[in-house]
Amino acid sequence: MPSYKKEWLKGDISAGLTVGVMLSPQGMAYAMLAGLPPIYGLYAALMPLIIYAIFGTSRQLAVGPVAMDSLLVLSGVGAFAAVGSEHFIEVALLLALIEGFILLMLGVLRMGFLANFLISGFTSAASLIIGLNQLKHILGISLPSSNHLHTILLSAFQGVSEWNWISIALGIGGIILIKSLKKVNNKIPAALVIVVVSIVAAYVFNLDVQGVKIVGVIPTGLPSFHVPNIDLELIPKLIPIGLTLTLVAFLEAISVAKAVHSKHRDYKIDPNQELKALGLSNIIGSLFQSFSVMGGFSRTAVNDQSGAKTGLASIISALLIAFTLLFLTPLFYYLPNAILASIIMVAVSGLFDFKEAIRLWKTERRDLLMLIITFVATLSLGIANGIGVGVVMSLILVTYKYAYPHMAQLGQLKGTNYFRNISRFDDAIDLKEMLIVRFDAQLFFANAAMFRDKTLDWASKKKDLKVIVFDFQSINNMESSAIKILIDMLEFYKERNISLLFAGVKRPIRSVLEANDFSLLAGSNSFYMNVAEAKSSFLGEAQPESREYLHQTNS
Repeated sequence: MPSYKKEWLKGDISAGLTVGVMLSPQGMAYAMLAGLPPIYGLYAALMPLIIYAIFGTSRQLAVGPVAMDSLLVLSGVGAFAAVGSEHFIEVALLLALIEGFILLMLGVLRMGFLANFLISGFTSAASLIIGLNQLKHILGISLPSSNHLHTILLSAFQGVSEWNWISIALGIGGIILIKSLKKVNNKIPAALVIVVVSIVAAYVFNLDVQGVKIVGVIPTGLPSFHVPNIDLELIPKLIPIGLTLTLVAFLEAISVAKAVHSKHRDYKIDPNQELKALGLSNIIGSLFQSFSVMGGFSRTAVNDQSGAKTGLASIISALLIAFTLLFLTPLFYYLPNAILASIIMVAVSGLFDFKEAIRLWKTERRDLLMLIITFVATLSLGIANGIGVGVVMSLILVTYKYAYPHMAQLGQLKGTNYFRNISRFDDAIDLKEMLIVRFDAQLFFANAAMFRDKTLDWASKKKDLKVIVFDFQSINNMESSAIKILIDMLEFYKERNISLLFAGVKRPIRSVLEANDFSLLAGSNSFYMNVAEAKSSFLGEAQPESREYLHQTNS
């Protein structure tokens, strides 16, 4: 605030009011999705916004209840309490408190690097599950909440005789109207418009009498200070769900924050501080009857597009929610549940991403395989298990990439001193007596054997081989077990009268080699500035002044 600029105020007020108007119906919809009374969605859109505005590093991130978080709350808490009961509410608030402490602890421990483990495929699958869980409100029938796609669809079709066609018309009409208004102008508060229209229609035509389920009485007033019931026996059981919520909350918040930050280079996103801010938002929020919150995709986009410059926009949104709680909640009495369901369906439809799958098909099919496996696992096993599969797949993929990095056999481009992969460059000349190998990763215990074996495979195919040149320009790190394998290779090829030369070795790597006496074993004449110089040396055209420079430099 001390450096706040007056010209920012207009954008912050505009964005704050826009997001606040958007939050009222969305918050109630997401509370309903979480199995909580709608009023708790408004509570979750109050204190957490203010806390994040103070402690967060993103100036545009809009924190509050979101669809994915709400469904995780429903599935997690539903295992310990009847949905909608007082005990269910207490457990949901306790879960938010646990999640907050986990987030805060991770921030204190500087675990922000977890933002790098994004889970491909999970978001798209979760959006389908979240959307289909709204069928019970659209169809106007009772359906068990589930994380399994087949269970939801089967239950819906088994109850076809009980479908309420007025409720279906409201839900479909709500989706069409919201989509249409967004196409006309994305700044129009489409959710609020459809809420007002549906309330009027439900009141005028007595839709509740015709079987359409409505929100009903919503309490008036601000949330009171309330410490969740600390059940020591239940806490250990809630911790795994809290960890799942923590992972989803942080990954979603940091990915959204970074996406928006790319448009504004005048401040810095600190992942560790984001963990702390989200943690405090959930901790303090739970003390004022808020369930789990995180940064939302759609609200953040609207916040940014509406001109938000600082966290003051979120504080203004919270003040508008407070005004709604104090004076406007009676107006939501006739709001049809089908309309809240349509708001959720439209919100999560944007999370289903075909383009990412197409991009991965063209660029990186191993990542596409991970996306497909995570997608299928989430749909068939549920959201929490889908996250677990996604994390495991991410770790497997990272391990695989480290254990089997890219390695190339190089040849000299005609008429130049450049050396390129012979499998990719048709004009790269493979020298008969020389094998040139480039290794594009750090060399350590997990991939050193692969480095040795592939080199041996290529070397065995050259009958007249006299020298192997290793291009180490891409290697930034090397540890002792890898050096031991290099020493073994040095002895192995020396017995076969094949020399080993090393090009482009960086000074930190040279220091490690020298500390392990490898440089002494290989000989000072085995190291060169680049592959071209190593080749010239092999052909009797050595450039000693360059090698001398290599020996003396510390860079």
